[in-house]
Amino acid sequence: MAIILRLDRVMADRKISLKELSERVGIANVNLSKIKTGKISAIRFSTLEAICDVLDCQPGDILEFQRDSEKQD
Repeated sequence: MAIILRLDRVMADRKISLKELSERVGIANVNLSKIKTGKISAIRFSTLEAICDVLDCQPGDILEFQRDSEKQD
């Protein structure tokens, strides 16, 4: 089971840079970069809320559930 982060896709659709998003969300550029690349194991709801507010999207636009292939068989 895996949660896939699609922040990069949403940012591209909205034509917003990492720097601009980090400034508008109010979190460090390096932390937002980790979220964008999926190198995190958790995200605060307050951070997710701020990102969704700035990008005018839903959490489901950023987070995707992908079932393990072993369990599908």
